[in-house]
Amino acid sequence: MTSNLMAAVTKPLKGIRVLTLALNLPGPAAVMRLQAMGAKCTKLEPLAPKGMSTADPMGIYKPAAYEVMHQGLKVLQADLKSERGQAALHKQLAQTDVLITSFRPSALTKLGLAWKELHKRYPALCVVSIVGAPGERAEEAGHDLTYQADSGLVNGLEMPASLYADMGGSLFATEAVLQALLLRQRPGRTQGKGVFHEVALCEASAYLALPRTWGLTLPSGDVGGAHAGYKIYPCKNGRVAVAALEPHFAARLCEAAGLPQQAAMQMHKRSTHEAIAKFLTSQTRAQLDKLASSKDIPLHTLPR
Repeated sequence: MTSNLMAAVTKPLKGIRVLTLALNLPGPAAVMRLQAMGAKCTKLEPLAPKGMSTADPMGIYKPAAYEVMHQGLKVLQADLKSERGQAALHKQLAQTDVLITSFRPSALTKLGLAWKELHKRYPALCVVSIVGAPGERAEEAGHDLTYQADSGLVNGLEMPASLYADMGGSLFATEAVLQALLLRQRPGRTQGKGVFHEVALCEASAYLALPRTWGLTLPSGDVGGAHAGYKIYPCKNGRVAVAALEPHFAARLCEAAGLPQQAAMQMHKRSTHEAIAKFLTSQTRAQLDKLASSKDIPLHTLPR
């Protein structure tokens, strides 16, 4: 494979120009991926407050994360409510393939960025609009935590381990850009015409929550703790995440724990849970790491 062909394969969006107005996490995370695929990306941020370098909330409360997502990205600043800011915006739009936003529809309308208006002025422009909820609910206030809560991903008073709605939304936004570009080049009357995609973070969260909706990750589900081979157990000097779900993995785990052969067919029994827990508690992380390697058992040890 020639180097030019390799470049085309690894940078499929080379030559595509993306302009983003999206702040915080979903939009910038999506742009980070688009840039990795070869797109030429520019971000237009609001004017930074006095004494600060950016108005993006992520750049203020977590500069390190902001830096990762904006590495190599051309960042401009403008007040879009001013004539000068509007001129800067439209200068960029005139040479843009895809615009990404993360404002409520009412805010976009006030800024002259409603889809109908943009499509009339820039017929080839594709727009991906990141909102909290779809359709009429797009004006509702919300954040990652509320979307996760609505999807059943918040348990007790524990905070979620990650910003699943935001990160899922970033993947949805990346996918929406690819869909828009494919639709724009599809032969027919609309070939070369821009398309509009709305990406709702609550729908991204609901998608990530499907295994729970199906009951898979509930306490009664096989990957929610009901199966003795798919759990987190304490070990002698830490914890161990065991994922011996398939029968052959379960059989190896039971054999290592000194259980009779039929135990691998009884992974939901309380006695099997207790026997495996007793074995793992007697093992150090080093011993379990060695066991995983030598017996081909899917497990990963963790500190306490």
